[in-house]
Amino acid sequence: MLQTKRSYGGMVTAPHHLAAQAGLGVLSEGGNAIEAMIAAAATIAVVYPHMNGLGGDSFWLVGRAGSMPVGIQACGRSAMAADRAWYRERGCSSIPGRGPLAALTVAGTVDGWQKAYELSRDRHGGRLPLARLLEPAIGHAEEGVAVTGTLHENIGKKRHELENVPGYAEVYLPQGSPLAVGARFRQPRVAETLRRLARAGLADFYRGELARSMAADLERVGSPLRLADLERHQASLVTPLSVEVSGHKIFNMPPPTQGLASLLILALYARRMADAADGVDHLHRLVECTKAAFRIRNGYVTDPDYMKRPAAEFLSEESLAALHERVSNCRAAPWPDPSKQGDTVWLAATDRSGLSVSFIQSVYWEFGSGVILPESGVTWQNRGTSFSLGETDTNRLDPGRLPFHTIQPAMAELSDGRLISYGTMGGEGQPQTQATIFSRYAMHGQELQSAITAPRWLLGRTWGEENNNLKIESRFDPAIIDRLRALGHDIQVAGPFEEFMGHAGAIVWHPDGLMEGASDPRSDGVVATR
Repeated sequence: MLQTKRSYGGMVTAPHHLAAQAGLGVLSEGGNAIEAMIAAAATIAVVYPHMNGLGGDSFWLVGRAGSMPVGIQACGRSAMAADRAWYRERGCSSIPGRGPLAALTVAGTVDGWQKAYELSRDRHGGRLPLARLLEPAIGHAEEGVAVTGTLHENIGKKRHELENVPGYAEVYLPQGSPLAVGARFRQPRVAETLRRLARAGLADFYRGELARSMAADLERVGSPLRLADLERHQASLVTPLSVEVSGHKIFNMPPPTQGLASLLILALYARRMADAADGVDHLHRLVECTKAAFRIRNGYVTDPDYMKRPAAEFLSEESLAALHERVSNCRAAPWPDPSKQGDTVWLAATDRSGLSVSFIQSVYWEFGSGVILPESGVTWQNRGTSFSLGETDTNRLDPGRLPFHTIQPAMAELSDGRLISYGTMGGEGQPQTQATIFSRYAMHGQELQSAITAPRWLLGRTWGEENNNLKIESRFDPAIIDRLRALGHDIQVAGPFEEFMGHAGAIVWHPDGLMEGASDPRSDGVVATR
């Protein structure tokens, strides 16, 4: 799949084809890119439930060429009852990765949809009713969708972690076996929950009958979350971080996301850019810039109210110059440092007016906490496991605190006026894959689809593995891999198209109205165009 899709009428890309088609349907009815994204976001919450859902978090970048994009921060805070002593009293030396004790942060994504809906109506002429935007998701939840290979495989891989978590086996292990590939997967409770949101409004998730139902179920299974935590939640509009790279202006989300790391990698690479993409110099320099960026991320990025230094300080010329001196062109720096894992979905939409959305939604690990609430069918995230119970750690747990987030959508205005919305799922790999795609396309001139399909790499730990080495897809020339080893890289050769390398995508809007789109062959996605 090396052909970049092109269109003038509107475009949506998503890692599942039904989500992209849901967004395109909205564009075809005259809806704008934000409305299309709400429809796609709700749909992918249904059709890719191991990666995201109503019980997770999300972040948005909404913009046009020539102006600063708007960010929507839709992530939930930790329960007011969830402090370090609360966990120690329950015999925990760290926050459990699965089960009710892992369900300790409010799910923010639904209020993110609400903030986006308001932004669409207030500033971008949005007119479609919420019920229309949720309609495809309701239909797929009620009528059922075909189980994908990635859903089936993840059910099997995570069975030992999740089969005893409240609600999980009933949904994903019927008759004691994982849902089969191609089986019809119905979610009637989720369909009814979405119908209620369409009737009562999205705020019902936090301050209505649905909120009361979920809070009661959460308390009953043993989560520290309470109704007051849901009622307190508010998504917010934020100003993105930005940095200039080779004449292009790149935007990403501020803390508590790792968007800073994504910007740092490219800002550092621009100072030592290779002559061409995908050779030894390109890979080695991006990997070494990644190490430098991740050390800043690991040492400083947390809830912005707790940060020792403002994130923007690290993007100053003085800070970048000092960090650049620590990166070597000829030798791999020691690794690992602590890694961050996660699972998610990234999507983008652009309408014919040029309004563009880069969007990401997640329950953190695959299936999140694994807790599926009995009345609503909502699967609750485990984003709070990124907190530490240590007294002095950067991301220590405190009541009402924002957790560290791996997820962050990207957007960039290129020097010639093009606007690119791009991103991927993949936890630790997200900043790396963003840098790979952007450098290939914007800095080295590759075709958009080629930049996403071409072999990738990932520094750090992936799902179910303990090693933090450099994983490289086997489609790279063996001579390149040998030379990287000679530079000191600890390399693990992976398969040709590995899912853990991310489900990436991109849409580029050109000043003449042309749109280019690309989707990842590692996913079940498409680029849907008008």
